[in-house]
Amino acid sequence: MNEIAFPALDPGPGLMLPWFLVQLKPNAEAIAKRNLLQQGIQIFAPFQEVTARKARKLVQTCKLVFPGYLFVSFDLHTVRWRTVNSTTGVSRLVSFVEDRPAQVPFRLVSNLMRRCDPAGKLLPPRFLHDGDTVRVTNGPFADFIGTVEQMAPDQRIWVLLDILGKSTRVAIRSADLRLAG
Repeated sequence: MNEIAFPALDPGPGLMLPWFLVQLKPNAEAIAKRNLLQQGIQIFAPFQEVTARKARKLVQTCKLVFPGYLFVSFDLHTVRWRTVNSTTGVSRLVSFVEDRPAQVPFRLVSNLMRRCDPAGKLLPPRFLHDGDTVRVTNGPFADFIGTVEQMAPDQRIWVLLDILGKSTRVAIRSADLRLAG
């Protein structure tokens, strides 16, 4: 899904370009990415793999962590930011004041990048603890909410799921869990 290379946190010697948020037009993610990259704008679109039910089958799909939005980075002095608003696939740059787009805190974007692999795929949390509330993202229990009961050393996590009104203990790979909330 996300064919774009992971942007570097430090684009140049000592240069930290600001990050902004772009709202996409419906179903125009791929078009917007291509057109923004052609303009020399860095993009970051974190996504996660999820299991979806389609025609009674479980299908692996990729979904944006923030559906309908992309993070973009560019120099306000060299890129005419108003042209981003007219880019095919882009609805608008998110702004709260008419004369400038709203800047996303660099720490927020860099922390998100650290939680992703080089392609932008959100990695599972490194540390889950007994009692954490988690959401199952893949497999037959996708979208179930449960409680971590026990951590096994082989990357399996024992989770208590409410199935048909009964608490059931299920072993799930850590890669298939996200903190709920």
